[in-house]
Amino acid sequence: MDVIVTPTPNLQGEIGALSSKNYTTRYLLVAALAEGTSTIYYPAHSEDSDAMRRCIRDLGAILQEDDEKIVVTGFGRQPKDVKELDVGNAGAVLRFLMAIASLCPDVTFINRYPDSLGKRPHGDLIDSLTAMGVEIEHNEGKLPIRIKGGKPRGGHIQVSGNISSQFLSALLFLTPLLEEDSEIEVLHDLKSKVVIGQTLEVLEQAGIVIHASEDYMHFKVPGNQSYQAREYTVQGDYPGSAAILAAAAVTNSNVIVHRLMENSKQGERAIVDVLKMMNVPLTHENNIVHVKGNTQLKAVEFDGDHATDAVLAMVAAAVFAEGTSRFYNVENLRYKECDRITDYLAELRKAGAEVEERQAEIIVHGRPEGLPGGVEINAHYDHRVIMALTIVGLRCEQPIRIKDAHHVAKSYPNYFDHLQALGAQVEWVEA
Repeated sequence: MDVIVTPTPNLQGEIGALSSKNYTTRYLLVAALAEGTSTIYYPAHSEDSDAMRRCIRDLGAILQEDDEKIVVTGFGRQPKDVKELDVGNAGAVLRFLMAIASLCPDVTFINRYPDSLGKRPHGDLIDSLTAMGVEIEHNEGKLPIRIKGGKPRGGHIQVSGNISSQFLSALLFLTPLLEEDSEIEVLHDLKSKVVIGQTLEVLEQAGIVIHASEDYMHFKVPGNQSYQAREYTVQGDYPGSAAILAAAAVTNSNVIVHRLMENSKQGERAIVDVLKMMNVPLTHENNIVHVKGNTQLKAVEFDGDHATDAVLAMVAAAVFAEGTSRFYNVENLRYKECDRITDYLAELRKAGAEVEERQAEIIVHGRPEGLPGGVEINAHYDHRVIMALTIVGLRCEQPIRIKDAHHVAKSYPNYFDHLQALGAQVEWVEA
């Protein structure tokens, strides 16, 4: 399905933020790794979190869900012997479960998205697991991946952090269950450190002890630990809400978003600070963000490494700012569902934006008067690109058509419903 975005001068109304995908997938995993029954309140529903639901069920967890909560009876340190796992297009789910699957005798992760997840590299995690005694067959570090595990070893483990922090998170979920104590050393730079903070927060809530250095480059993990069955409440999602807030910022709007914690560990919380820097009238109190868009935006410079999943929305807002904006330290955007620098900027140019790329930077020469639009745009099957291009479409002179916009369901299935509720003119059409 495609979406046609028609210029919309203002947005108005209130919505509740969707629940965090990152926290939901992590809570589901630690609940599955516990022996006993855990309850997760307000879990996210998206393709990614549904992929984690499906896979932990295949591995032996029992799930019961209603409108408010999901109850998970875990399999502990003994996942079921399964032959195949299907993570869909969910990279984080794949990487976390590659580590957990090393406790199984023989599992193959299949490749259902050869043009998206199938192109993403996982070699750094494969190297770490191989060094821990796990036999892995793979396609040059990519799917399909067959893991012959059973008894991974702890000890001194090295993992590269310069492609993704998800490889480190995967090891942090696995190593507490091993017989030996482990010491994890991160090689090179570590991308998205703030997301490691989320992983450590969830592990601590699940009763796991991990000693982390201040810079997150060294970890000591005692072995023979057990995950505890607990109750968890999922907070509102900043990465998805970033697109809603940016859409409000670039239009004459009066928009309120509930359930966004001021003290959240989500790095994408920075969207609030960046929009303030861009001169957007905005308040953030009592877990409520209130945006009054004024279309008089200022350019910004921002280190995007700590807010990876909000950068594309920030860039979309900067397209309409006065002056030149620069988003730097964002090379890891290249290793997502698509190359979120080259591919995204190519589509922005189609709509009339003036943008440049470096290996690790996005430079935006703002056009406060708006863009011509009137084009068909390829979102490269990427949910974040779809959301960001929609923001741009609200300020184009002519409608834009976004191809395959249904892939927004990967993280935010009701994104367009929420925009329509605020008054945005967006319409689903057959491809």
